[in-house]
Amino acid sequence: MKIATFNINNVNRRLPNLLDWLRSAQPDAVCLQELKADDNQFPEKPLQDAGYHSVWRGQRTWNGVAILARDTSPIITRRQLPGDGDDTQSRYIEAAVNGALIACIYLPNGNPQPGPKFDYKLAWFERLIAHAKTLFATNAPVVLAGDFNVVPTDFDIYPTKSWTNDALVQPAPRACFTRLLDQGWVDAIRTLHPTDPMFTFWDYKRERWQRDAGLRLDHLLLNQTAAAMLVEADVDRDVRGQEGASDHAPAWIELGNVAQRHHRGRRHK
Repeated sequence: MKIATFNINNVNRRLPNLLDWLRSAQPDAVCLQELKADDNQFPEKPLQDAGYHSVWRGQRTWNGVAILARDTSPIITRRQLPGDGDDTQSRYIEAAVNGALIACIYLPNGNPQPGPKFDYKLAWFERLIAHAKTLFATNAPVVLAGDFNVVPTDFDIYPTKSWTNDALVQPAPRACFTRLLDQGWVDAIRTLHPTDPMFTFWDYKRERWQRDAGLRLDHLLLNQTAAAMLVEADVDRDVRGQEGASDHAPAWIELGNVAQRHHRGRRHK
């Protein structure tokens, strides 16, 4: 089972890029972030024509998340991260796909910092840590996938001082990411690529794509059940270089025998 995460940076504007990537990569499940579209503007029909059923939470401006599934319908389990009933930002959606539980995450950027946006980022991260603890214990394979808006270590960013004051690299969100991993989650990309930067984001400014001045912001974290099935993990870098591309590239994993395990579990029950 191939599961991907892709900050699409406006799903309607990048729809041709998205459909082209879906045809070539053929992921089984995809987490999209930064839809920049209201619920009624989500391109459900073109995606369905391409073989993908969707669940989504739209929002204009910078937010919006969706989960796509190939040749099956995602079974939605949660539309909002618990812990703050007043939070109206569309940053989390969770669904079951072919026996795996997938959480699509768009963690707040937090800039400028310090300030209210950075405080919101840290508060949201705390809510994610609390909810992830309950998900980790799930017997099924669980994947936390998305744009976490955190560069975990200095190895995950090109050599530079230009981001020093940015919220993406501050000690506090990095500490939150470490605490999340300390629950037992496996960082799939870094685990299988310990010596490569594996950037997933290149800003449009200052020819950062052309210079490979990238950051690793998009992560796929696995509970123990999913980690035991991990076969492959990678980043489709070339997608970032296409005309009209998002400033992110898709990151993905492949898990073995998820569907078989799901069917065995149903028979056992």
